[in-house]
Amino acid sequence: MNTGLRITAFAAALAATFGTAYGVGQGIDPVVADTPPKHEDEHTRPAPEPEESGGHAGHETPPAGGLQISEDGYTLDLETPRVTAGQRADLRFTVRDGSGRAVTAYQRGHEKELHLIVASRDLVTYRHLHPTRAADGTWSTPVDLPRAGGYRVFADFTPAKKDARNLTLGADLAASGPYRPEELPAPSGTARTSGYAVKVAGALRPGKASELKLKVSRAGKPVTDLQPYLGAYGHLVALRSGDLAYLHVHPNGEPGDGTTRPGPDISFTATAPSGGSYRLFLDFKHEGKVHTAAFTVRAGGAAVEPGTPEGHADDGHGH
Repeated sequence: MNTGLRITAFAAALAATFGTAYGVGQGIDPVVADTPPKHEDEHTRPAPEPEESGGHAGHETPPAGGLQISEDGYTLDLETPRVTAGQRADLRFTVRDGSGRAVTAYQRGHEKELHLIVASRDLVTYRHLHPTRAADGTWSTPVDLPRAGGYRVFADFTPAKKDARNLTLGADLAASGPYRPEELPAPSGTARTSGYAVKVAGALRPGKASELKLKVSRAGKPVTDLQPYLGAYGHLVALRSGDLAYLHVHPNGEPGDGTTRPGPDISFTATAPSGGSYRLFLDFKHEGKVHTAAFTVRAGGAAVEPGTPEGHADDGHGH
């Protein structure tokens, strides 16, 4: 999925990705080889300057993704609608076209044909997965969800069809077992995960582009040697509390383009589609391992300053 924050409907999408929850899934490379498209991928286009979006929310704010199971003639067919909490299961699904045929050709975006996000309805559990595609178009990936309850599955992809746009389709997933819903974590300016501290500064504004800056440190020292992950030094997914609208957030600059450096600051340009609370999930890579940090922010609220109460993260599952 396509280090500044611009939201496009990602889904699984702040103008199409935001991000820890309390776990990260393991990514798997596609089993079917394909070549990158010659034309520019939507996720790799430069993010607009904040002032470009102005206040024209009704015309320039992209719709949130992941709220529909079907869009533009494509449907997410989730073959595994139920799993058991605490048990590893094989999650299988197919993307079908308007004729019901399984889609077998995709454009690559952020190094993958398709990105799969699984998030609990209370936004406490989060997984960023990279499933394997079989020749018949069936996707599969192992998943282990720690708690019972309702989850949302987001498939973020672009069909390999001329002029096709990036889509994020969503479907409900249930994990059986004793269920106790959690409260949305309070807004925070700092999250800790596996010995790292990540601070976020900036404000998220509904209908208007704004910049969020995230700084990674370890043992009190800035991390200045972040490694590229999915084509950028940071990957951000944002989900709106309440309906889990998926938002795509794009980094400002890409590795090797001369505009970014490998940490500790990661910059995103984002536009929230509405006011309210959002859960941001940031994936970053250091010393060969991917970590996820999670924040709760309010669109339309005061700017977040580093040093405010800490969020929690647990990425023990790895990518």
